[in-house]
Amino acid sequence: MAPTQEQVTAALATVIDPEIRRPITDLDMVKSIDIATDGAVRVGVYLTVAGCPMRDTITRDVTTAVSKVEGVTGVKIELDVMSTEQRKTLQTKLRGDRGPEKEIPFNQPGSLTRVFAVASGKGGVGKSSVTVNLAAAMTASGLKVGIVDADIYGHSIPRMLGAAERPTKVEDMIMPPVAHDIKVISVGMFKPEGNMPVVWRGPMLDRALHQFLADVYWGDLDVLLLDLPPGTGDIAISVAQRLPSAEILVVTTPQMAAAEVAERAGSIAAQTHQQIAGVIENMAWLPCPHCDERIAVFGEGGGQTVADALTRTLGAPVPLLGQVPIDMRLREGGDEGKPLVLTEPDAPASVELRQIAAGLSKRSGSLKGMQLGLAPRR
Repeated sequence: MAPTQEQVTAALATVIDPEIRRPITDLDMVKSIDIATDGAVRVGVYLTVAGCPMRDTITRDVTTAVSKVEGVTGVKIELDVMSTEQRKTLQTKLRGDRGPEKEIPFNQPGSLTRVFAVASGKGGVGKSSVTVNLAAAMTASGLKVGIVDADIYGHSIPRMLGAAERPTKVEDMIMPPVAHDIKVISVGMFKPEGNMPVVWRGPMLDRALHQFLADVYWGDLDVLLLDLPPGTGDIAISVAQRLPSAEILVVTTPQMAAAEVAERAGSIAAQTHQQIAGVIENMAWLPCPHCDERIAVFGEGGGQTVADALTRTLGAPVPLLGQVPIDMRLREGGDEGKPLVLTEPDAPASVELRQIAAGLSKRSGSLKGMQLGLAPRR
């Protein structure tokens, strides 16, 4: 017996668009369903744009889902492209009718997304590696996570996540690529040539950051991580202005030379009135390959020194969230686009990073400024 229209529609409802992360039936991407008496099914599917990079994935997923329906003897997929009007309707469905002024969704009163700006005083302390692995650990725990590669000049997040796809544009809305279930956006995804340098000054950097936050469709994220450039330059100031509720994560290595500049990077919170979530000490120690004794390659105590100094500067406790040991596999995973917390979850560095991620995920936010919907009883 041939399947019914309802059965095929129910199967299509299980197909998730790989970019928007919602069922294709909810997005009005199903153009038509034709069922022959012999059980052969022909499904018409709308792509958001011509040359959609996810066309093969969508074709495969639709074929797999419909093939599982009892009575189906064959599946044929016919792809079409949404009209301008359909894309505008989709944009309104996803983002609402906000008018010409684009707003940053994470600043809206009802936003429940925790935003962490990962900062360091200097380069080379492993800030991007920490960002990627924290995101992967949070995602593995069931959270919806996104990363903004805000290090415009030194962008490295796409490589570390293995995110090779270019973003898709639907009208004036950008669909971020997804890698390891993490949504990610980076200026490196828009460059016409491979390793071209980005030569921008302050206003251009601020504009790029605003586009990453306002033009990208992030959906309902639990956590957004921003990988900041080292120091206290234009991007750090723009983040404070664009995302005043963002909490700062300071990454340092143990030696005093790194700790001193990390303290300066964290002290910006005193001027921008942001909260510091804590300090992460990376490359804290190296396990001896022969006896497992901890070798302090870069010295000791830098992370705690930074945390104590920031506590005095801000007048509020700034915790040392964790100490991540040196592990060659952490670097190798970054080069290969495979976060260590996913490939080697029991490695000492992975265990520490997962504990830090769990602590950041569980810490409850303040109710200050939130509308509770309560009314006085007469």
